[in-house]
Amino acid sequence: MSAIPFSSASTSIRHPIFTNNASSSSSSLRLRTSFLALPLKSHHNSNLRLQFPAQRTTRRTNNGVPVCMSMEAGIGVMATKLGMMSFFEPDGKVVPVTVVGFKEGNIVTQVKTEATDGYSAVQVGYRRVRDRKLTKPELGHLEKAGAIPMRHLQEFRLVNVDGFEPNQRLVFNELFKEGDLVDVSGITIGKGFQGGIKRHNFKRGPMTHGSKSHRALGSIGAGTTPGRVYKGKKMPGRMGGTKRKIRKLKIVKVDDELNVVMIKGAVPGKPGNLLRIAPAKIVGKNIPKN
Repeated sequence: MSAIPFSSASTSIRHPIFTNNASSSSSSLRLRTSFLALPLKSHHNSNLRLQFPAQRTTRRTNNGVPVCMSMEAGIGVMATKLGMMSFFEPDGKVVPVTVVGFKEGNIVTQVKTEATDGYSAVQVGYRRVRDRKLTKPELGHLEKAGAIPMRHLQEFRLVNVDGFEPNQRLVFNELFKEGDLVDVSGITIGKGFQGGIKRHNFKRGPMTHGSKSHRALGSIGAGTTPGRVYKGKKMPGRMGGTKRKIRKLKIVKVDDELNVVMIKGAVPGKPGNLLRIAPAKIVGKNIPKN
């Protein structure tokens, strides 16, 4: 059957099925169709394409206010964990501290702005390495900034990046002083595959009186109403080796001669691990309450 042309106006259709044989010339069935101003195009039209909505280029907002979850309170540096020791304060109090050292680096490699990258941040490089240790794209990125080859690159998202320029060296003594509070991030020590008692502080079973479940898990819910094990169930597995941040640690001493810093308390990782030190986020002081 040939296609029946439609239009937005009323259309008369003559067909043998709808025609009276006695008076075919005088009577016919009229089909009146009206459309809601939707133009119909042939499927052979090459100009007809599926129109998808344009992708959003703006960031997620909360009541019109852009959401910046990873904004830093200020520029920070990267360092290397050296170990722990006891520090005697002038009043005789003993304080456990972590000694942090600095290798060659902490150089600004890129300054990102809202106009060029959609957000404001300062990229910092740390720990000088040989050229052959980096890939060609990494070397090209550092050469563009005029910086030395460095192993680690991290960003510090800031509200204002004025005053920073590529190949600028960041000095810890100029950014922090004794008594300041800092947030220290690092990778925790890996413990390997561990059981539920060590990994999740589970309680062990009876050790005597015929018990056969000493350090094993109890029921995990597989035979109950769901008939399955929930995702995220605490069970034995790999422990440690995850990124952690310790907040609001006090800088006890800055030694310019040895180029080390003593931070009160413990920080993630073992000696030799990379650390990220940034000003502590304090709501109402350097972070707005809203």
